[in-house]
Amino acid sequence: MTHPDREDPFQDTVRLADAALVDDAALLGAGCHPDPGAVLGRHGDGEQIRIRVFLPGARGVRLADLDQPLRRLPDTDLFEWRGLAEKLPPRYRLSWTDAEGRERCGYDPYDFGPQLSLYDLHLFNEGRHLHAYRVLGAHPRLIDGVAGTLFAVWAPNAARVSVVGDFNDWNSLRHPLRRRGTVWELFVPGAAAGMGYRFEILTGERGDRLLKIDPYGQCFERRPATASIIVEPTAYVWSDVTWMARRRQNWPQAPLAVYEVHLGSWQRQGVDAYLSYEELARRLIAYVVAQGFTHIELMPITEHPLDASWGYQTTGYFAPTRRHGVLADFRRFVDYCHQAGVGVILDWVPGHFPKDTHALAQFDGTHLYEYADPARGEHRSWGTLVFDYGRNQVRNFLLASVCFWLEECHLDGLRVDAVSSMLYLDYSRESGEWAPNQLGGNGNLEAIAFLRELNEIVHRRYPGVLMIAEESTAWPLVTRPSWMGGLGFGMKWNMGWMHDTLEYLGLDPALRRHHHELLTFGLLYAFSENFILALSHDEVVHGKGSLLSKMPGDRGQRFANLRLLYVYMWTYPGKKFLFMGNEFAQEREWDHAAVLDWDLLAKPEHRGIQALIRDLNGCYRNLASLHDREFVRDGFEWLDHHETARSVVVYLRRGSTDSQSAVVVINFSAIRRNGYRIGVPLPGFYREVVNSDARCYGGGGTINEGVRATSILHMGQPCSLVIDLAPLTGIVLVSQDLENDE
Repeated sequence: MTHPDREDPFQDTVRLADAALVDDAALLGAGCHPDPGAVLGRHGDGEQIRIRVFLPGARGVRLADLDQPLRRLPDTDLFEWRGLAEKLPPRYRLSWTDAEGRERCGYDPYDFGPQLSLYDLHLFNEGRHLHAYRVLGAHPRLIDGVAGTLFAVWAPNAARVSVVGDFNDWNSLRHPLRRRGTVWELFVPGAAAGMGYRFEILTGERGDRLLKIDPYGQCFERRPATASIIVEPTAYVWSDVTWMARRRQNWPQAPLAVYEVHLGSWQRQGVDAYLSYEELARRLIAYVVAQGFTHIELMPITEHPLDASWGYQTTGYFAPTRRHGVLADFRRFVDYCHQAGVGVILDWVPGHFPKDTHALAQFDGTHLYEYADPARGEHRSWGTLVFDYGRNQVRNFLLASVCFWLEECHLDGLRVDAVSSMLYLDYSRESGEWAPNQLGGNGNLEAIAFLRELNEIVHRRYPGVLMIAEESTAWPLVTRPSWMGGLGFGMKWNMGWMHDTLEYLGLDPALRRHHHELLTFGLLYAFSENFILALSHDEVVHGKGSLLSKMPGDRGQRFANLRLLYVYMWTYPGKKFLFMGNEFAQEREWDHAAVLDWDLLAKPEHRGIQALIRDLNGCYRNLASLHDREFVRDGFEWLDHHETARSVVVYLRRGSTDSQSAVVVINFSAIRRNGYRIGVPLPGFYREVVNSDARCYGGGGTINEGVRATSILHMGQPCSLVIDLAPLTGIVLVSQDLENDE
């Protein structure tokens, strides 16, 4: 019995313990406790256990399994229970009444210890965790029979990180995360797939509170909302085994004709509703197959809130945009493409990211993902930020993004956007706005090293995947291996060919004779890299007009020039790449907010262009001479490129034998050339496999049937034949023997 004049020893102990917790409770209440796990949850050794819970606004808290109350620390929202360990179940539940009088029950997140392994953390901080997206982010888990979600985020300079979401009424005081070095983590019971969440970050220096999306999030709300969404992990059962094995074959010698698509404006359901991935799989792929393209390239479908950015201001590097569906829907889309024999390439953007305050910019209150030096960290002309390629965790973020799309979504290639902006420190900068590297040059050595590492990893881990660089300068060895000093890409856009060709064809045909070098110069470097010929979205936006509008002359001549352009492109060395709408001569320039003008196909001249593209793709696939030696010099031979006055060129696309070669004749002038003699390698009959003046393409109908070559030397060839050449026309001729073989 306690003497009435003396203090109760137990109460004295409680008061001392309470006094020690006062500061902790104040810090928890202010949302700035540096280590909440040291206070909250289950503590103690041996028989005696202490459980502490911080529940803002709770009227009372009980241990649901024991039906025993927790004692509130006076004037705080910190509650404590003390008792024997043997009374507690392995994982205890709490019940409480919240500030609105609602009864709540759930497991204590701080009863669960750290979940991330030291090995995972080490690999990530070293920049070598290629599956970091399986560790960081939000991942539903079952731990000791308790369902919840493990949240983890990289924020090394934060003073505190909390996760807020549908599971805690978006209250940042409820679930502050544990610090694990540079990473913060917490398992939250009851947080389930479909719930929205963000990370609230308390910055270290100024004490600002930042509300950020999950950089590794795999799903987001539909724009304009931007919260991250927890995704249920599902093991998708793929049906593309045959395709995945076939794509490992020698792709440089295979036909590659890419159809570039902006999914939001290709077609829509009604006026404003975007097509779902499922509907796109049905409509788009049927169309692509009918047109004979081998691949589609998706303008960035990585999540982005701004429609007008076309996807190039990415905020979700691990999430397909919700405009068309969720990750599972996108996987089915890719699977369907593969089953239909169509490859899928993603336009991927590692060169810059937007300044949106809810996303990566100054993520933990510091320049975390971007260079701190504005001379390196900002693209002023684009209003975006540049990734810090010298930071291990940033490189890991980008490498993991690549592995996510290639491994989890079975994509067949990446077109890496704006490589030039990554390579040059002085890209889009005036003198005095940049500083040389340590070697005195203008190359970003960290970005160069990153691109080499990226390509080495992809080629090693995912054989057959296409890595394509949008690189617009003369940077050497872009498509050569890193061990040769190259960047390691498989292909590079031939921007020189594009600019020269469009400039040449934009001239009045009468003036082309004075600019013949625009046709011939490109062959001086055509085999210095593995080139892809791209007529992309970039050529039909920002006031540039459509391809058709670039062509000179009256309406008939514009269509003839466009047909001529396509024959020239499909027979010129290099893989093929065409933006949607160009295949049927879209008349207005592209607008992301409006669908293509499909009603133009009611007009015969537009149907003719569409038919020509279909037939050119068929020719390109079927004639090995047009695709299997595109990257080697002996696959091309000029027969005549000196007809400057006539604006006519003749060249040979060589096959493995003369009988397998194709002869290409192009009349860039508006003058008919009847009885035009051209040299060919073999005698016998030749057949036109393509003639852009054929009536089925909208032309005038000047064709040559069953032309016979005789042993008359011409153009350096042992034989020659005579054809009629319509104005503004391209023709492809093959030996009758080859035609029979095909």
